[in-house]
Amino acid sequence: MTPITAHAALSPAERAAYGKAARERAPRSGHGRFETDRERPDPVEVLEGQSATRVPELVPIRYGRMLESPFRFYRGAAALMAMDLWSLPATELTVQLCGDAHLLNFRLLASPERHLVFDINDFDETLAGPFEWDVKRLAASFAIAGRHNGFSAAEQDGAVHACVRAYRTRMREFAAMPTLDVWYAQDDADRVRALLASSMSKRARRRTAAATAKARTRTHLRAFAKLTRVTSEGRRIAPDPPLVTPLRDLLTDPSDDRQEKLLRNVLEGYARTLSSERRFLLRRYRLVDMARKVVGVGSVGTRCWILLLLGKGDDDPLLLQAKEAQESVLAGPTADLGHENQGRRVVTGQRLIQTTSDIFLGWTHAVGLDGVGRDFYVRQLWDWKGIARPDTMEPDMLRLFAHLCGGGLARAHARSGDPVAIAAYLGGSDRFDRALADFAQAYADQNERDAEALAAAVASGRVSATAM
Repeated sequence: MTPITAHAALSPAERAAYGKAARERAPRSGHGRFETDRERPDPVEVLEGQSATRVPELVPIRYGRMLESPFRFYRGAAALMAMDLWSLPATELTVQLCGDAHLLNFRLLASPERHLVFDINDFDETLAGPFEWDVKRLAASFAIAGRHNGFSAAEQDGAVHACVRAYRTRMREFAAMPTLDVWYAQDDADRVRALLASSMSKRARRRTAAATAKARTRTHLRAFAKLTRVTSEGRRIAPDPPLVTPLRDLLTDPSDDRQEKLLRNVLEGYARTLSSERRFLLRRYRLVDMARKVVGVGSVGTRCWILLLLGKGDDDPLLLQAKEAQESVLAGPTADLGHENQGRRVVTGQRLIQTTSDIFLGWTHAVGLDGVGRDFYVRQLWDWKGIARPDTMEPDMLRLFAHLCGGGLARAHARSGDPVAIAAYLGGSDRFDRALADFAQAYADQNERDAEALAAAVASGRVSATAM
């Protein structure tokens, strides 16, 4: 994929002309068309290809979670959509993509200044690519969520239109702003409430206030209380296999010293990627335990570790999550050049897209108990995260949430891409909005067919699935 290109040497008029010229490569109305051909790979084979590099005993959990609903399947099927996106005409208006921009990857997060902000949360698949790939994945997620809720086609389209219209109109706002103002722009909780207040019912306002308050309770201390217990050796991670398995329980020989070596290597390698003042802060803590954890839907089966560190005592914890970073599904038929460490790719993309990132965000490379070296990125576990519940939303609330997500995605893309060129491509009409609504419905159909293929594979015994 063409790398992100700086347009500082071009005038605004030249950048706008560049954006409009992209309509010849990929007409706006053409984004509404989505069809697959006979050469499209078997979706189960694609999923099994991913599973080949994952922890074998955890793969059935991944499939079990994906089969819970078409929306859950969609969350775990980023590789399938990436394959489909590669087959479509592209604008070549490049940004740093989230790579998995479905609606549940937008949430309330804590800034280092301890303010709540609304932002993208997941960057496992981040990579440079055409801006519309993220917009299409986000738009389709609202159609699929609307179907899951039993909404009418018109109500589903209403959410998609709200999402894409917010993206387009906010991108036009960013195109008119000074460069630094674009970079500093953020959606804090107060702005979100003010933005939605005039359109929300009293019930919706109460739910929004409750969600904000709940996000503030999802701190590292709450995670600490939930995930640990006091033992004869002190505070340690509590086992809950197969979802949480302490490293000591994965070793068959209690005298095996690989545990201590692995713990030390992971932390030391990661610490070297932090800035000096954050390395100083990290040194205030000592590492006491580590456990393998099952996370998400699409990530199930990748190696994910939680690290328990303690400061002044058992009541002064720091919980870190070290998650395996594999090559982005968006790399497609081209090599992901320029990333010697996939964890670094994730961290670099996150810092470029997010308005403010976790102070402990870093990466490392570690050799596991199986002797295989893997890339990881590291961040805090549970730090003021407010997660949306689309299955409980009425059509008007889903539409409002879609508006927030579309605007948030535009802000992320404006930081890394050229808002002038993208805004010029999108234009002032709703042509792109209407096309994306058609695409979202067509892709929701494809998503259902792919989910049915996985269900059939489970029923035939071709693959195994475990409900958990």
